[in-house]
Amino acid sequence: MELQPLGDRLIVEVLEEEEMTVSGIVLPDTAKEKPQRGRVLAVGPGARNEKGDHVPMDIAKDDEVVFSKYGGTEIKLGIDDVLILRESDVLAKVIGTREPAGAKA
Repeated sequence: MELQPLGDRLIVEVLEEEEMTVSGIVLPDTAKEKPQRGRVLAVGPGARNEKGDHVPMDIAKDDEVVFSKYGGTEIKLGIDDVLILRESDVLAKVIGTREPAGAKA
């Protein structure tokens, strides 16, 4: 099954990150915070302006994004769980790579 988002919505595959404490203890799923990063699988045509024309989205397919912790709607797509978000629920695009805070080179 494939989904095509409508309006200013996008479909995001949530990126699960293994969380480990500074001392090296891996946290179980029940102790983890809800993920806030994902990869965009599909984008809608964008919202409409006053004239009825589509306003292009700032986000494209395959972008990695950071989104609101409790934003969007979770759905099951085949065996995967995906999130349908509005463009306004996206806080930032991930540009480039950066070591996590506290990581040693």
